[in-house]
Amino acid sequence: MKSSLKKFAPVLLAAILAVSLSSVAFADGRAAKSKASPTYPELAKKMNISGTVKVEVTVAPNGHVVSAKAIGGHPLLIDASVNAAKQFKYEAATEETKEIVEFKFNGAN
Repeated sequence: MKSSLKKFAPVLLAAILAVSLSSVAFADGRAAKSKASPTYPELAKKMNISGTVKVEVTVAPNGHVVSAKAIGGHPLLIDASVNAAKQFKYEAATEETKEIVEFKFNGAN
């Protein structure tokens, strides 16, 4: 019985991580058409770091993110969050807008 639990431990850990790692975008009227989730950094996992990272994105009229910068969050989680925010796609608009994207990292294991 114990050996079967050890066999499924990595799969269970990955499932828990997938459920606990979530991303939510907050926009001022401009809806995100597609979102990307950040990859939990290995060092942050090992150190059991959790927290929220806020990223400000500048979105072109065509809906593509032209720039992203962190405006708050743990330093070990920032790069992954900024990289994920750059992959977001928004609905088209008449002008460039700034949006805030918030990524929540809820424990490594």
